[in-house]
Amino acid sequence: MEENWIVVEEIYGDLQAEILRGLLEAQEIPVILSQEGAGHSVYSVGVGALGRVQILIPVKFSQQARQLLKDYYAGRLVNLTLADEETGENNPPDDAGAEEDQG
Repeated sequence: MEENWIVVEEIYGDLQAEILRGLLEAQEIPVILSQEGAGHSVYSVGVGALGRVQILIPVKFSQQARQLLKDYYAGRLVNLTLADEETGENNPPDDAGAEEDQG
C-alpha cells in the first residue's frame, strides 16, 4: 500500500528544515525534505524562492505534526524540558549512584 504524503510546513533555509526534521523524527514521524529549484543543485541558497524547503510527512501523522510544530513555534517545547528538569521527571533516582559512593 502506497502512503500519501502532505506538506506540513514550508520554510526557507536548510538549517531550519533540518531542525524541524529532527523534531518530527524524534516523535517517530517520518519526514521527507523537498528542496526543489536551482538553489539546491550545486550550492545551498537560503534566500527567496531558491531557498524554499517543503517538509512532507505521511497524512496519518498530520494532526500530530501540526500540533508539534505549533508548540515548537510557541516555545512550549522548551518550557516542557525546563519543567522536567525542575521537577526531576525523567531523571534517575537520587540513590542511583549509591553503590559507587560505598566503594
